[in-house]
Amino acid sequence: MAAVITFLSDYGRDDDFVGVCHGVIARIAPEARVIDITHGIDRHDVRTGALVLRRALPYFPAGLHLAVVDPEVGGERRAVAIRTAEEGRILVGPDNGLLVLALERFGGAAEAVDISRSAHRLEPSSATFHGRDLFAPVTAHLAAGASLAEAGDPIDAAELTTLHIPSAQRDADGGFVAHALAFDRFGNVMLDVEHAELVGSGLKLGHRVAINDELAHYARTFTDVPPGELLLYEDAYRTLALAVNRGSAALHLGLKLDSEVRIRPA
Repeated sequence: MAAVITFLSDYGRDDDFVGVCHGVIARIAPEARVIDITHGIDRHDVRTGALVLRRALPYFPAGLHLAVVDPEVGGERRAVAIRTAEEGRILVGPDNGLLVLALERFGGAAEAVDISRSAHRLEPSSATFHGRDLFAPVTAHLAAGASLAEAGDPIDAAELTTLHIPSAQRDADGGFVAHALAFDRFGNVMLDVEHAELVGSGLKLGHRVAINDELAHYARTFTDVPPGELLLYEDAYRTLALAVNRGSAALHLGLKLDSEVRIRPA
């Protein structure tokens, strides 16, 4: 069966960067299937890239997962390839925190290598386009059957760069002190409370809740409330989120990245 490679970046679609990376992979591993997750991550936004990888990868076959959001390209940061303990997925990208949330979701690292000087990289290598010259060819050689040990030098997974994001806390009244982790283009707000954390809380679907002391509905979907009203809901990834039906929860509540959001039963 042909290897599956997923590809995420902040390259956008206006330039040739994504297409050239596809071309490099096709020359080395022509049988591999490349699936683009997104190339619309805001430039240099490592955290959003990490969050998207974490929530998206469970919906893709276990394979190779190439991710490039790399504001320190050509600098001191390492380039890495990591095999996950669960499902044996291989994550390839810069060691800047981009890969760590997905790594945690799949049980941590079983094996990790530094690919900065990989024998698989293209020569001559550009200092500013590691997607083409390093990450894509390494990923392609792994897809074609090369071992992780051949791709680079072994490293201790405990040395991988971490990513700081806030963590929700359960409140005494059965609610949460949560945080605005990300925003989509509709103004919906992703919070740092996942489905499993709702067990035993005081939040009940269909009931009223207080969001920073403003009353809202804990609803199933947007149309469960009238247009213009605020709702709390579980998004498509079973993470708590805020929305305004046909409006913007981010604007309505004046939230910014990492803003504290207090949620309690009303």
